[in-house]
Amino acid sequence: MSAVLAPRVEMLRIGGGDIDEMLAIENRVHPFPWTRGNFLDSIASGYSAWGCRVTGELVGYCVLMIAVDEAHLLNISVAEKRQGMGFGARVLSHAMRVARQAGALILWLEVRPSNGKALALYRNFGFQQVGVRRGYYQATDGTEDALVMKHDLAEVSA
Repeated sequence: MSAVLAPRVEMLRIGGGDIDEMLAIENRVHPFPWTRGNFLDSIASGYSAWGCRVTGELVGYCVLMIAVDEAHLLNISVAEKRQGMGFGARVLSHAMRVARQAGALILWLEVRPSNGKALALYRNFGFQQVGVRRGYYQATDGTEDALVMKHDLAEVSA
């Protein structure tokens, strides 16, 4: 019988040195991706940015803005070739823990109605739609609305 070691999966803080890897993922999975400037500004502003690495390879990341008792998930992405393997759930779960540990009671996010995979993930985690931002996202034929969702973090263990 041969022993197979599971790959090492780590959630680590993201810094400026990770931006090229993030951009490579971002540009493949989003029709209107964040720019280098968006990532640099987020990190410079002190937003909480985390990457999921599997044996050193960046497979996903998230960027959170945390203020007082609320957090806003600004970006969450998983590499195209790693989607459907549970990494989105791992990154989202980590983001929720980080937000809760920082004192946030609610986690907010926006999502495209056309992003079925993301919607399914958020609903599976108990996010509830509370509104719509009309024309929020850029789209190939103009704009697309954003569904505003929130999650009560009170039950998330810190």
